[in-house]
Amino acid sequence: MLSIMSSRSPIAIVGISCLFPGSDGSAAFWRNIIAGSDLISDVPPSRWRIDHYRGPVSGAPVDGHVRRGGFLSKTQFCPVDFAIPPNTVSAIDTAQLLGLVVASQVLDDATGGDYASLDRDRISVVLGVASGTELLVHMGAGLELPVWEHALRSAGLPEPELKEFSDRIAASYLPWQEDSFPGLLANVVAGRIANRLDFGGTNCVVDAACASSLAAVDIASNELYSGNSDMVIAGGVDTFNDALMFKCFSEVTALSQSGDCRPFSADADGTMLGEGLAMFALRRLADAERDGDRIYSVIRGIGSSSDGRARSIYAPSSPGQVKALRRAYAAAGYGPETVGLVEAHGTGTKAGDTAEFSALRDVFTGTDRAELQWCALGSVKSQIGHTKAAAGAAGLFKAAMALHHKVVPPTIKVDRPNPSLRVEDSPFYLPAQPKPWLAPVGLPRRASVSSFGFGGTNFHVTLEEYTGSGKRAWRHRASSCELILVTAESAERLAADATELCASLVEHPDMLSHLARETQERYDATQQHRLALVADNLPDLKVMLTQAAARLRAAGCPRSFDSSPGYFYSREPSGPVALLFPGQGSQYVGMGTDVPLVYAGALDPWELSRRAMGNTAPALHEIVWPATAYSESEQERQSQILAGTQWAQPAIGSHSLSLLTLIRALNIKYAMAGGHSFGEVIALCAAGVFSDEAALAIAHQRGLLMANAAEAAQGAMSAVSAPIERTISLISSWGLQVAIANHNSPNQIVLAGRIDAIVEAENRLRAEGLAPQRLNVATAFHSDVVDSAVGPLEKFLAGIEFSPPSVPVYANAAAQPYKPDTGSIRQGLANQLAQPVHFSQQVDHMWGAGARIFVEVGPDAVLTRLVRECLGDKRHTAVALDRRGSNGIRTLWQGLAQLAAAGVSMDFAALWADYREVDDPRHRKPPALALMIDGGNYGLPQPDVGSTAPTATPAYHPHAADDEPLQLQSEESAQSGLQSVVEPPLCGGGVARSDVDVDVAGAVLGVVADKTGYPVEMLDLSMSLESDLGIDSIKRVEILAAVQQRMPSVGEVDAAVLGAGATLREVVDRLGGRASSSVAAPATVESDMAAGFAVRSRAAPVWWWRRTLGCGRGCGGCGVGCRCGQDWLSG
Repeated sequence: MLSIMSSRSPIAIVGISCLFPGSDGSAAFWRNIIAGSDLISDVPPSRWRIDHYRGPVSGAPVDGHVRRGGFLSKTQFCPVDFAIPPNTVSAIDTAQLLGLVVASQVLDDATGGDYASLDRDRISVVLGVASGTELLVHMGAGLELPVWEHALRSAGLPEPELKEFSDRIAASYLPWQEDSFPGLLANVVAGRIANRLDFGGTNCVVDAACASSLAAVDIASNELYSGNSDMVIAGGVDTFNDALMFKCFSEVTALSQSGDCRPFSADADGTMLGEGLAMFALRRLADAERDGDRIYSVIRGIGSSSDGRARSIYAPSSPGQVKALRRAYAAAGYGPETVGLVEAHGTGTKAGDTAEFSALRDVFTGTDRAELQWCALGSVKSQIGHTKAAAGAAGLFKAAMALHHKVVPPTIKVDRPNPSLRVEDSPFYLPAQPKPWLAPVGLPRRASVSSFGFGGTNFHVTLEEYTGSGKRAWRHRASSCELILVTAESAERLAADATELCASLVEHPDMLSHLARETQERYDATQQHRLALVADNLPDLKVMLTQAAARLRAAGCPRSFDSSPGYFYSREPSGPVALLFPGQGSQYVGMGTDVPLVYAGALDPWELSRRAMGNTAPALHEIVWPATAYSESEQERQSQILAGTQWAQPAIGSHSLSLLTLIRALNIKYAMAGGHSFGEVIALCAAGVFSDEAALAIAHQRGLLMANAAEAAQGAMSAVSAPIERTISLISSWGLQVAIANHNSPNQIVLAGRIDAIVEAENRLRAEGLAPQRLNVATAFHSDVVDSAVGPLEKFLAGIEFSPPSVPVYANAAAQPYKPDTGSIRQGLANQLAQPVHFSQQVDHMWGAGARIFVEVGPDAVLTRLVRECLGDKRHTAVALDRRGSNGIRTLWQGLAQLAAAGVSMDFAALWADYREVDDPRHRKPPALALMIDGGNYGLPQPDVGSTAPTATPAYHPHAADDEPLQLQSEESAQSGLQSVVEPPLCGGGVARSDVDVDVAGAVLGVVADKTGYPVEMLDLSMSLESDLGIDSIKRVEILAAVQQRMPSVGEVDAAVLGAGATLREVVDRLGGRASSSVAAPATVESDMAAGFAVRSRAAPVWWWRRTLGCGRGCGGCGVGCRCGQDWLSG
């Protein structure tokens, strides 16, 4: 059977969408994963009141482990989009509502919004959903009112007081309505999606406890294998995160006492509960490629198992998990030794983590791969908690995105691995920071995901990156900040543009990245006044724009300014650009990890370097980006390994070429280039003297030769920061056998020589009050100590194809440009090993040749500082694109911001080529009706102490912020608000305001609004009762009866008039009314309808309208700034 499975067509993931704590969509969740964001928070008051609950044993208030969890933020839900009458929303579990949102988004992602060729009859929905829903528990609890009454009556409570208590209890629960039954069923999560999105394939949910999501993916894959479906929406949904769920996990001592989920950590003490949804559009790979779908990654194998007769029904079992893992790899047709990332179930419980790690070790060590710590191990639960039925979907999202973006994502909250696991002696390591992911030689990147559930059910999915000839999915933006550019012909115009831009900003997740793309595309380097900003978020951007505008308008505005928060301005004329490349000593562990997160091409040089160095073990990237070090001694050991020339030089070369690739993509024109020591190799490459591949080959060979020289002669180097005339004079007077290897700046030289001579020089310099610093290098470069490497390097260079430089390249030895003769370039590059570096003179000569903007292209910012020391007050700009110990993306954007402010021409299109262009959030039309919902059920009453009237989460108004209900400060403004809701002109065949008598059209629209909760102005006579408005047969009968009661002249009408397929216009026509757009609206609907509106309060919950529009008295009682405490709709 397994051989048959391995021959099946792989399954392509062609669409992804999700909602998780702190994340309003896929891009935000991926950004949070990469940033290592901790998304665990205190239980929101809107979900449940912690002070109402007591501990499981002592009866004391609950401890921290049930005070925190992962909770969804509010998400905009538009009931009209899914033909759900607003009156019924509170009767539908949030899992169903948010499931519709995520499903529609994943379909849009899979199709790019083009549904023309979509065969909906062959689309299925299979989701992992727990059998219970939060609404089921709530509605069931509401039925226990007789039990409360019996207990109170038995206790002798007088009937009047009993009734008061009973009323208070009843007010805490939602009333039953016809939509409550389907609204609380778990299977309707999938059913409602199939219904509303018009899918004709299978729809079902599967409950495998915490393994439900991967169980759903398994069933979905079989749907595709069998040919029953051409696309399946699969994943997991879990918004069941109430006090009952916390109680369940608390009673089995699974929750963390410290309030944090720390998978595989020495400090792990349990899990934290979370909630969320993730869905994937799955297709057979061949079909996806044929139809031009954009592919994220490819599922190759799924394995499942049961634990059999284990210790208990919920105890984890390593042997059971091993079976699932082995079956997955047998199905995939490859072994675990080719997998570079495992997203574990990783709940953070001691027992669970131990059992899982044991199973992983068993499977992953039973291969021919003998080295240690080659596979990353993580768990997204460290960031969002255990999302139960959606847990596997969260893990699959993380693994698929990691493959797609070629990034190893981090796992947080591991200060030290659990020592009992002996992680350091296993194939696994726990990445604390994100890092680029290089593929094994000759193989694609591969990742696997585990998910295990109560009842002994185990699932393991293995997938790989897509490497075929088809389209790849758009990348998700992972930048922690963005670069915003504004240019103008005058300071006044620039200030005005900055102010206008600030005023145009709207709160939206896409706003900052859209603005970055827009302003970068509009960037005009020829404008005299240039402003560049690096912003973390919209509030910061607003502050920066406001400050910059004020400074530009102020008298005496300088010709240029910059600020540490990240904004740069200049009206200085631009100048020629010179590139500078650093040498050995600039390297550091972890360099180059950030740039590939925002520009995929930056990873290419690292791939080239791997090929240039062959199948070395360990590979270069494993030295530069090693397993996380959990002690200072281990950090020091890693740094010392990287400092070896055989590693440092190809590493510096790879990182420098990575940044050079970006410079080329930006089409930055540079007039000259130079390097410091080894950096001269990359400078020649930048001038086209040899290829990138050749540069990396030279770096590798040069590093090996210098390492050999270091073994033959023990040398050292020491930097002295002091006026160079004094240092040189002292060294010369002592007659020591040391060379002045580097003339770095007017205030720094570097000494080189044998170790004993360097030690003697350092002692004498300290006696003179100086402070020499020993450099972390392997030997005495640029001295006769390494003469033995010159000949072999020259011989190696003879086999490299050289070309004349396209721009001048300044040589360290002469501080002058290389001659165009390729023979002399070869000789000079070889001799450079043992010759002194005259960097200070080189920079002076480059400035003299016209260079005004010096860009350091490589690790750290040593040369940037040296340039400033060399040039002093001479007009220049020194820019670093990388800084040790800083956020690499921020440093990169700040470097580009400096270049933009300096007027350097750049084409930013390449930076955005892999990202889907989104609509301008400022131009998006707000929905006519939208509600803001989170994981808690919408409209759930939360009675205050001493009040019998329920309150609820306020409805969302499209022009009100999430936490700012619409303010109406007077009765007049309230009435005006009512009229705007009830009586404005309608679109299409709608009804316009008139003073004529009520007619059929007006009556029908008024009753439909009354019974459904749709605002009248949203109703169009062309709308279908069922498909557009979601009006079922029961509701249609109610509507017909109400119309007849309101308009007796209509007479008895057969209910078939309101058939399922009927439109509002057809109903009006059949009832004898006229359907033109000029038909009058009813001036009065019922006798108590003071503003032509109160009837609606009987169908829609009173709090819904009160909290949306306010009572109009400005007194706080309605929750919108009024204090009267009166229900303005009902009296």
